[in-house]
Amino acid sequence: MKAILRALYSEIRGLHQSAYILAFFSVASQLLALVRDRLFAEQFGAGTDLDLYYAAFKVPDLLFVLFASVLSVYVLIPFVVERIEADKKEAAQKLLSSVLTVFVGVYVLVASVVAIWAHPIVSFVFPGFSSEDKEVLVLLMRVLLVQPFLLGISGMFSVVTQMGQRFVLYAISPLLYNGGIIFGVLALYPTYGLLGIVYGVIIGAVLHLLIQAPLLWMSPITPRLTLDIDVRALGAILKTSTPRALTLSLNQLVLLGFVGLASGMVAGSVSVFQFAFNLQSVALTIVGVSYSVAAFPVLVTLFSKGEYKEFVLRVETTLRHLVFWIVPIIALLVVLRAQFVRVVLGSGQFDWDDTRLTAAALALFSFSLLAQAVNLLIVRAFYAGGNTRTPFVVTFVSVCATFSVAALLSVLFVAWPPFAQLIESLLRVEGIPGTSILMLPLAYSLVHCVHAGYLLYVFMRTYEMPWRVLAMTFGRALVAGVGGGCVAYIILNMLVPGVQADTFIGVFLQGGLAGIGGFTAVVGLLYLMRSPELKELWCTFRKWPLVTRILGPDSIDTLAL
Repeated sequence: MKAILRALYSEIRGLHQSAYILAFFSVASQLLALVRDRLFAEQFGAGTDLDLYYAAFKVPDLLFVLFASVLSVYVLIPFVVERIEADKKEAAQKLLSSVLTVFVGVYVLVASVVAIWAHPIVSFVFPGFSSEDKEVLVLLMRVLLVQPFLLGISGMFSVVTQMGQRFVLYAISPLLYNGGIIFGVLALYPTYGLLGIVYGVIIGAVLHLLIQAPLLWMSPITPRLTLDIDVRALGAILKTSTPRALTLSLNQLVLLGFVGLASGMVAGSVSVFQFAFNLQSVALTIVGVSYSVAAFPVLVTLFSKGEYKEFVLRVETTLRHLVFWIVPIIALLVVLRAQFVRVVLGSGQFDWDDTRLTAAALALFSFSLLAQAVNLLIVRAFYAGGNTRTPFVVTFVSVCATFSVAALLSVLFVAWPPFAQLIESLLRVEGIPGTSILMLPLAYSLVHCVHAGYLLYVFMRTYEMPWRVLAMTFGRALVAGVGGGCVAYIILNMLVPGVQADTFIGVFLQGGLAGIGGFTAVVGLLYLMRSPELKELWCTFRKWPLVTRILGPDSIDTLAL
């Protein structure tokens, strides 16, 4: 037990080691999230009940992003670092305590207003649901207002976690959160219905908060409720953080608006959209979030010390590894999308039409995975440099464009049958009702690609970051991704005649063997092209004590590129 606790609260340093630790626990958390979604699919299918559950999250999520993110780790860490480096830990603790107190007061007030006005809010945001469904939605939404409160406090406590480089502790919190939801589905739903699942969400949020308690007891900067508010410091934080909160709120507003639009489409459209979004978020969380979270504290420290060349080099290194991982993932995910969706969700009430439509939406989301990951990193890089205005302006334009493009594509899909037939043919969803939902992920991906490209261009010009190394990395990753995708496609078609695709084992074998073949091809091509990122990955991997004990130092040196 002591060994487990030491591992949980151990200090992790180094970009790649931190990123891989975060990625490892992200994989575990995402596996739980996939189990959660499979339970949802099996129990409900893509239907009204699940539409209501997902819709109930959107307003609380918007509140969480709007208020909790004003006082999040990405804003607070630079202020805390500044005080700690000046040997003023008491000032750092006073700052965090002021933030915590203001958050609690403001959120309770606003959440109370939302709970009171829940009926008109639901009618305005989700006009497509029936009157009976809206009553259920109001009840679920009111209970879920507790979740952002708990996660907001946990997020502020994670300042202490990240400052201490306790990335294992930080990464395990989402795993506990998803575990709480699964508990709600399995243990509480049979008794309380949809409300039982929501209770599971609250339990998960409580666990997300409590796992950090032992470290908080030991830290001298742990925040506490106080009446001694540091008004000047709080004003400086709000000046810096408000554009960031608005930026994230705009992104959440897109999802809220899309779910509102989907509520007026065929029953199950909200579920299809959310399932596909959750599935594409697996790769984004494991790779994109892990690298950006691991890089952020280091970027803040480098910029605060005036080490700008090292700052730019760290951003470039992180970008290279994002490209190295995500481009091949996109290729394999597009080819194996149906098998992936069917293995994860294909049971119970989730039929083959639901699978095909969700797989098509997943493919459209997948094309913007790299753009989303780049956006995560570059936005954090701007924040590390104290620039919150640029991401806000770019995101505001992007949100307006997203709604405009979504509306245009939706009208075009209905008004011009050849366009609809082309989309349905390319994504193999002919004859399935509700294909108009595909215009939402298509608009999301198109605008995100332009958004990330422009934001990266501005960053490179601002900080004079060279583009040649990044372009070469993208070229290698693209060749490896296309090659791996082709191999996976060939293997998949070779297996189709000999494997029963209507069973879980059959679909799993199809996707698994094709995925292994595609992954092997990707690694082989990267090795032949002498990818520096592959070499850096191996150099990091070989430093882990467990690897040394298993393979031995001689074997590791032999395997090195």
